[in-house]
Amino acid sequence: MLMKLRRGRPMLLAMAIAIGVTLNCAPAKAAGTETAILAGGCFWCVEADFEKLKGVKEVVSGFAGGTVANPTYKQVVSGGTGHYEAVKVSYDPDVITYDMILHAFMRSVDPTDAGGQFCDRGETYRTAIFVSDSGERASAEAAIADAAAALGKEVVTPVLPASRFYEAEDYHQDYYKKGDIILTRFGPRSKAKAYKLYRESCGRDARVRQLWGSAAPFAGG
Repeated sequence: MLMKLRRGRPMLLAMAIAIGVTLNCAPAKAAGTETAILAGGCFWCVEADFEKLKGVKEVVSGFAGGTVANPTYKQVVSGGTGHYEAVKVSYDPDVITYDMILHAFMRSVDPTDAGGQFCDRGETYRTAIFVSDSGERASAEAAIADAAAALGKEVVTPVLPASRFYEAEDYHQDYYKKGDIILTRFGPRSKAKAYKLYRESCGRDARVRQLWGSAAPFAGG
């Protein structure tokens, strides 16, 4: 028996090393952080909205759903890439759940509009929920059904399989709170001020309030 145990030790050690290597090679993920990828029209606005939610750690503006690798903003808005303007929401699931994020998302957009969002028209600005597994798909489909019932209208927001998310250029990130001055049709303005003027003139909050009333979590900018 002792001889058998001694002979088995090298095999047990090899197994332990293999398991250790497998664990060490697993993709690193920040403890207590999960992600959601959403398209809701202008990504500046979606980023600004969701960074207000308790439990959301970070929101990154970018592109998802298309076929062109490493697209630029100019490529995406010009059309033909298949990409949506989208955001990646990183959140603490112990504070806010995926279902809660989807509930807020549906009430922050016009999910009945298949042609874009508010003043931004075209495929780039359509709404979508990107899901990575069957659990997320079930949650997304439930959120859409709930929104349709609440509005009494058809919801056209699709549930799409998550593909690679590409971050937009640095100047798009946190655009809504940047202080550097740019030239706009209203004259020189900070990016933060220009964002507010754009959001108001685009009619985003007015339309969301019209659809959702007091259930709209972010209308007001």
